[in-house]
Amino acid sequence: MSTQPTRPPKADAYDLRNAALHPAWMAFIRYCQTISFGEITTLKIQDGLPVMAEAVTKKIKFVP
Repeated sequence: MSTQPTRPPKADAYDLRNAALHPAWMAFIRYCQTISFGEITTLKIQDGLPVMAEAVTKKIKFVP
């Protein structure tokens, strides 16, 4: 048996075993779908959840 005490999960931690994604991940995925092409230079993650994309650049292709 382990001698280390077990820590309770954080209140806002998301259990990856759940079938549904956390609303923050859903918002990030929806955002990625809207830009189609682009680059997210900085993505801030807190407690395993996306919090903010700091700089976003959109690329436009001129060749089919």
